Amino acid sequence: MKLATALSERADIQRRLSQLQTRLNNNAKIQEGEDPAEDPKALLKELDAMLERLEWLIARINLTNSRTLNKGETLTELLARRDCLAKRVGVMRSFLDASSARVDRYSQKEIKILSTVKVAQLQKQLDADSKALRELDEEIQALNWTTDLME
Repeated sequence: MKLATALSERADIQRRLSQLQTRLNNNAKIQEGEDPAEDPKALLKELDAMLERLEWLIARINLTNSRTLNKGETLTELLARRDCLAKRVGVMRSFLDASSARVDRYSQKEIKILSTVKVAQLQKQLDADSKALRELDEEIQALNWTTDLME
C-alpha cells in the first residue's frame, strides 16, 4: 500500500468515526417501549473495529514518515516545516490585510491612521513564502504517492 492510500484511508476513518459518534448519541436513549433506530451494541463493535484499524494506520504512517528520507530530511521534518510555513502564511495574510486596510477620514481634523509596517515589502515576502509552501506541499504529495507504507 502506498503512503497516500493509507493517508486517504485514515481521513476516511476519521470522518466515519465522527458520523458514528453522532449515530451512537442518537441511539443512546429511547422512550420506554420503543426500539432504537440502530443497535448501539453493533455500533460499538463498529467503533472498536474502526479504532483498531485507525491505530494500525497511524502507527504505520508515523513509522513511514520518520524513516522516509528526501534530500537528507525525513518526511516528518518536511511535514513539520510545511505546517509551520502554512501557519506563517496564514498569520501574515491576516496581518497584511489589517495593515493595508484603508481608514477613511471625513475631515482633515480627524486623526490620521498609518500602517506600522511597509506593506509592499512584507507582501513580497508573503508571496515568496506562499510559493515555497506550494512547492513543499507538491514535494510531500509526490513522496506520498511513491512511498510504500512500512510494516
